[in-house]
Amino acid sequence: MASKLTRRDFLKTSALGVGALSVGATGRSARAQSATIRCGVVTSLSGANRFGGNLTRRGYDLWAEEINKLGGVEINGERYRVEMFYGDAQSNPSSGASAAERLIVQEEVDVIFGPYTSGVTLAVQPICNKYRVPMISGSAESPKVWVDQPPFNFGMIPAVDLSSGKSLGVIADAASPRPESVGVVGVNEPFSDDTAHGFRDGVEAAGLELTGFELFPAKADLTPVVTKLRSQDPDIVAVGGHEEVLINMVRTAKSLGFRPKALVMHYGITAPAFANELGRDADGVLGISLWTPGVSYRDDLFGSAADYDELSHSRWGSHPDYTEAACSASGLVLQDAAARLGKAPPWSQSDREALAQAIEATDIETFYGPVKFETSGDHFHNNTQPIPVVVQITDGRVVPVAPADAADGELVYPLPDWS
Repeated sequence: MASKLTRRDFLKTSALGVGALSVGATGRSARAQSATIRCGVVTSLSGANRFGGNLTRRGYDLWAEEINKLGGVEINGERYRVEMFYGDAQSNPSSGASAAERLIVQEEVDVIFGPYTSGVTLAVQPICNKYRVPMISGSAESPKVWVDQPPFNFGMIPAVDLSSGKSLGVIADAASPRPESVGVVGVNEPFSDDTAHGFRDGVEAAGLELTGFELFPAKADLTPVVTKLRSQDPDIVAVGGHEEVLINMVRTAKSLGFRPKALVMHYGITAPAFANELGRDADGVLGISLWTPGVSYRDDLFGSAADYDELSHSRWGSHPDYTEAACSASGLVLQDAAARLGKAPPWSQSDREALAQAIEATDIETFYGPVKFETSGDHFHNNTQPIPVVVQITDGRVVPVAPADAADGELVYPLPDWS
């Protein structure tokens, strides 16, 4: 499904179109004259999480390009163009917080589009609270983001504790013969350890045996981790991590001759870089997606999910995953809330506070699916509406394989030996 791009091509295409969207003028007088909506993007454009970071940027940028083709966001019958300003989190939470503060104070952005990783999101969140600037997070999936009930942050993707564990039951019910055991490992960082804990909780719920559970540092040598898994010999290995760790996990498993019957990794495998980096070795790896081009949703800007998939592929050279889709849908949330706010930019602090209230009241359907944010509980301001689908890499493509009513292909289980 994904086009074959080199790493250089991937990063190059991610940066296209920025000049057309970004304007450097700052200051209240310039703002009053331009009457545009200034959007700050804080994400990892460099460092270990740069692949996912550039996917979030592509998603946000595609919305900005498409809405600007119409003249901008419509408010009370007038159109206001979108300007995009970027802050590189450098795959580091403290750098992300600094980038957010710069965008708010120096660039005077009206809203922030959130980071790729949950760790950076947790660092940016207090900055948005301090300056009363709404943030729409198209990527963050750690439940830790939502438990403190952030007043200005809104998450598009259901927290991983709601999706990772359920996937094991879906896999177990679809596989033949039915798996009996699971080994769970993960990186000791936000999102990754939440994914691993979600997998661990899902083992018991699926009626399976847990052979082992281990968390390790992001830069750890994976040889001892995989060696231990091989000695435990589980039917399924479930891994919590971002794509660089996941790529290294596959490479290490192959180098040690360890091939579990199933390997599930939640997010990361749907990013084009995963299959591009691993080639044939990516085939058979399972993941979880909260969106596919085959879903029946649509909206007035992007059309259907299939239309969005075609548009994104035409623009960037590869098919979008659910994070990229959620980031584009973040823009739809902003334009809907801005229309209901009914005030022309530039927005004052009280306007931004009212905008946050309008975002909280969102109840729309988009090409990505329904968006409605929780207003109480441990998933406060998280959009818990999307339903997870188990996908598998097949000939470099991301193919939905379970449950049956969402499948476009058959689950390969058990996996064949390494070729």
